[in-house]
Amino acid sequence: MGPVSAKSGLGKAIAGAGSPGVHAALSVLEAIVANGPSTLSELAADLKMPKSSLHRVCSVLVERGWAFRGRDGRFDLGVRAVGLGVRSAEMPIVTTFHGIAADLLTRHDETVCLAVLDRDESVYLSLEETSHPIRLVTYVGSRTPAFASASGRVILADRAPEVVAAEYAGRTMVTPTGRRLRGLQELQEILSRVRAQGYAENEEETAVGLYSVAVPIRNARGVVLASLTICVPTSRMNEDRRQELIQDLRQSGRRLSESVGWLPAWNARRPEIYGLGATAPGG
Repeated sequence: MGPVSAKSGLGKAIAGAGSPGVHAALSVLEAIVANGPSTLSELAADLKMPKSSLHRVCSVLVERGWAFRGRDGRFDLGVRAVGLGVRSAEMPIVTTFHGIAADLLTRHDETVCLAVLDRDESVYLSLEETSHPIRLVTYVGSRTPAFASASGRVILADRAPEVVAAEYAGRTMVTPTGRRLRGLQELQEILSRVRAQGYAENEEETAVGLYSVAVPIRNARGVVLASLTICVPTSRMNEDRRQELIQDLRQSGRRLSESVGWLPAWNARRPEIYGLGATAPGG
């Protein structure tokens, strides 16, 4: 049996389904998984759907982060698909991350992670591990509450305070290590410091004995796409090393941002989520 293709009947299934929009969206994702990055014309031919209808489906998938459109116009799997463990290593931001992470590993030999925001959780897209036997034990797809992690806070800080308030007002926020935040007020104070500093720090809030520092990765519009994070056991930290890590991480974050500036924001569903003066794609 050959590669999965809509030519074997998916188009008819879409036409006769009770929820054609859902089936069309899933069929687009299945086609990309089976065939790789595809143009709108290729998808239309494969799925036997009108381009106009397919364009609407693809636009929703891009907006929701399940797909993205590359510079060559081809549609590929987006960041939300990483939660399914599908081809995450081939995403442009991930392939670029590996080169920059290797440089950080050479200089510091500490675990370097690339994370994105999925709803209210920080999710690791990729990581490069330290050679030290004592290290952060984690994996691609690992999730932590965004309000508690350095990687999540640096992305949340890109959002306007009122957007953060709409998400977190009235919620009980307890970190994985048991620290209870003083509600929305403390979270807003934390995010305000992150905006002023340009990086987020976290000490023993997501894991006992762990220090982490994260910087934002921005596209050309200034929207934060992801975070670049270094995770270090507190036993290997001191003030001099902290300053050195922050300086090198910020430089690496700027390099990664320059390399992926063409990418659209994938985790926004409404314009106000872009927050502090950034412009939503297409707006």
